[in-house]
Amino acid sequence: MRAAGHITAGLGFALGLALLAGAAGAQTAPTRDDIVGKLNHFEEAPELDLPALKRQVMERAKARIKNDPGPVNRPLIAPDLAKLPAFNAQIQFDADTPIIQPDSYQTVGRIADAMVHASLLPYTFLIAGHVESNQKTREANAILSQRRADAIRDVLVNTFKISTKRLQPIGLGEEQLLDRAKPTSAVNGQLQILTFAKVPEEAPAHPAAGPAPAAKKPARKH
Repeated sequence: MRAAGHITAGLGFALGLALLAGAAGAQTAPTRDDIVGKLNHFEEAPELDLPALKRQVMERAKARIKNDPGPVNRPLIAPDLAKLPAFNAQIQFDADTPIIQPDSYQTVGRIADAMVHASLLPYTFLIAGHVESNQKTREANAILSQRRADAIRDVLVNTFKISTKRLQPIGLGEEQLLDRAKPTSAVNGQLQILTFAKVPEEAPAHPAAGPAPAAKKPARKH
């Protein structure tokens, strides 16, 4: 019986170690205040045409330039984005897909919590997808980064009820590497949330004009 007790205790100890190892390996989500602190220093909106930028990303990613300087020296496609308050999120996706892994949903939820914080409610946000330089074509990476940015937007809207008017997803692929000195680093696969602009103020609705008051009839003389 004593031997069986030792075996049971050993199994319990091993299970405890396994659980601790799993907890240590799990993704640690940032706090809401961490995210708010990164995003609440907005000063001025950049003069940036997002539809045009999306076209430029795809055109540059598809181009076969003879003297391409390579990812280390390739200029950023939208350098003005570096001036915006940004939070870099380590969102895990299934390989080569826009499917968010379950461990990352807590991080997306914290991003949603930050967006409804009083200091950030007046703003709209860019959701910028990036992909590190790898064996795939730059065009494929640009498409994947857009699909991943769209996926984060969809979860924020459909699951966490953030207004779609406040979110602008854009995929930058390899064209805006976060660490150009190390183009293959996983850092370049991070997704960015950037405070982009003030929410446009809606013009107050004008009440419909009612019927004109009837003209008073002159009093009859008695």
